[in-house]
Amino acid sequence: MEPGRRGRFEIPGKINTIFRSLKYRNYRLFFIGQSISLVGTWMQRIAMPWLVYHLTGSAFMLGLVGFGGQIPTFLLAPVAGVITDKFDKFRVLVITQIVFLIQALVLAILTLLGVIHVWQIVILSIVLGCINAFDVPSRQSFVVEMVENKEDLGNAIALNSMMFNGARIIGPSIAGIILATVGEGICFLINAISFLFVIASLLMMHVSRSPVKARHGNLFTDLREGMIYVTGYAPIKHMLILLSVVSLMGASYQVIMPVFVKEVLKGDSGTFGFLMGAAGLGALVAALYLASRETIIKMGRIIPAAAAVFGFGLVLLSFSSLFLVSLLLMTIVGLGMMMNTACCNTILQIITEDDKRGRVMSFYTIAIMGTAPFGSLIAGSLAKFIGTSQTLLVGGVSCIAGAFFFYKKLPELKRIVHPVYVKMGLIPEVISGIQTASEPAVSKSDLPASRSEKENDL
Repeated sequence: MEPGRRGRFEIPGKINTIFRSLKYRNYRLFFIGQSISLVGTWMQRIAMPWLVYHLTGSAFMLGLVGFGGQIPTFLLAPVAGVITDKFDKFRVLVITQIVFLIQALVLAILTLLGVIHVWQIVILSIVLGCINAFDVPSRQSFVVEMVENKEDLGNAIALNSMMFNGARIIGPSIAGIILATVGEGICFLINAISFLFVIASLLMMHVSRSPVKARHGNLFTDLREGMIYVTGYAPIKHMLILLSVVSLMGASYQVIMPVFVKEVLKGDSGTFGFLMGAAGLGALVAALYLASRETIIKMGRIIPAAAAVFGFGLVLLSFSSLFLVSLLLMTIVGLGMMMNTACCNTILQIITEDDKRGRVMSFYTIAIMGTAPFGSLIAGSLAKFIGTSQTLLVGGVSCIAGAFFFYKKLPELKRIVHPVYVKMGLIPEVISGIQTASEPAVSKSDLPASRSEKENDL
C-alpha cells in the first residue's frame, strides 16, 4: 500500500470526525464503489425471498433457500481465512466481485425470461454463499491495509456499516417499488450492473505489488493454528459466541419477514420493503454514532447492551400487529444488531495479530453468516409449527440471554485486553507493572485488575 499521506484530502467542517477515514485514497475509492454496489445487493436480498414466497407460498421453502445460500459460508470460511492470510487480498476481492456480477446476471436473465424455478434459486444461492465465504474475510482484512493508522480503524469499520445500512434503507425502498411494478428480474439486473462500480473502484486503487509474506505449513496446520488462537484467547472467543447466538436465533428474523408482513400485518411487497428499510435506518443511526466516536476505548461495554436492545426489539415486535408500531420496532432492531456487530468487528480487528487476521475474520464470517443457515431452518420450521410471532419471541429472548452471559464475562475480558491497548498506544501506560513494549501484539496474560485499568478498559 502506498504511504499513508499520499492521495489524501482534507474534509472540512464538523463532519471531519465522522468521515475522517475518507482521507485515505484507497479507502475513499472503496467507499464509493461499495456504496453503489450495496444498493443493488440489498435490492436482490429483498427480491429473492419475495420471489421464493411468490413461487411456493411456503415459509419452509424460505428457510430452505436461506439455508442453501448460507451453509457454504459455514463450510468454506475457515479455508477462506487461510487463503486470505496466504494470498493477496486485493486480487481475491477483484475475483469475488466479478463472480458476484455473473451470479446476479444469471439470476436476472432466468427471472426476466420467466423460466425461473425454486431449485434454480437454491443453486444460485449456494453459489452466492460460496463467493461470500471468500469475499467477507478478505474484504474485512483489507480494510486494515487501506486505513494504515489503527486509530482510524474503528471509524473505517463504522463507515463500512454506515454505507451498508444506508444502502439497506435505499435498496429495499427501491426494491419495494420495483417489485410492485415491473417484478423481481429488474432488481437482480440492477444488482448485476452495480458490481461494475465496485470492480472499477478496486482497479483504480494504488496498491503496492509487494509479495505476500511467505507462510510455512499446510492447510490443515494453518486451520488448526487459527482454531487454537480463536478458542484460546477469551475476548475473541466470547465475542464470536455472542455474534453466533445473535445470528443463529435473532438475525434469522429476516427469513420469515415476508410471512410476518402478509399474515400478521396484512401487507404487501411495499410494506415489506419499508420494514426492512426501517431496520436499515436504525442501523444507519448506530453507524453514525460509532463513526463519531474518537476512540474505541470502552466500546466493549456497548456489545452486550446492543445485543440486549436487539433482543428486546424482537420480543416487542412479536406482539405487534400494527404497521407503524412495527416500523418503529424494526428501527430499534436494526440499531441494536448493527451496533453489536460493528463493535465486535472493530475490537476483533484491533486485538488480532496481523498474520492471523484473515483466519480470525473467517471465524467472524462464520459467526455472522455461517450460523445463519441453521437459523434459517430453525426460523422457517418454528414459523410453520408455532407461528411467525412466536418465532420472533423465541429469537429475541435468546439474544437477551446471550447478552447477559457476555456481560457477566466483561470484567475478565477488560483485564485481558487492557495491555493490548497499551501496547498499541490507544491508552497511556499508567501501570508500572505492565511493560507491554516488549510483549507480543496480543498478550494472553490475565493480569490483575486495578483502578486505572477499570478506567481505561474494553
